[in-house]
Amino acid sequence: MSFPQRTTRAEVELGATFQPKFGPDGLIPCIAQDADSGEVLMFAFMNAESLALTLKTGKATYWSRSRNKLWMKGEESGNLQRLVSLMTDCDQDVLLIKVRQEGAANAACHNGYRSCFYRRLADPAGADFKLEFTAKPLFDPATVYKK
Repeated sequence: MSFPQRTTRAEVELGATFQPKFGPDGLIPCIAQDADSGEVLMFAFMNAESLALTLKTGKATYWSRSRNKLWMKGEESGNLQRLVSLMTDCDQDVLLIKVRQEGAANAACHNGYRSCFYRRLADPAGADFKLEFTAKPLFDPATVYKK
């Protein structure tokens, strides 16, 4: 699958043709959000191949920068993401996919949490930069990822 070439600014920003803008590294940022609750589950990157696979299979597939390879969410943990819808921002350089998280633990994070966003800055106005946990893990990564 190849995506349409980017055309005019007006068409990119206000038109009806999907023209994703991949960066110089071939990647586009992608936010995964729970389709039902609206909870932000994770952030990752996609390249053209992973985006095409996501659309073709209905299973969220990303590009791992650290492993330098494609990875379908849940291929090891069983906690996959089924695509419900795909949105893009105004200049089509960020994707928002709405998914249904599936699997025994129903978790998106490789650290065992439902969402990768499980900590917050305790005192945003303070200077100590302490994080506080906002959730508890749903599974033990050591037993799920046997590498």
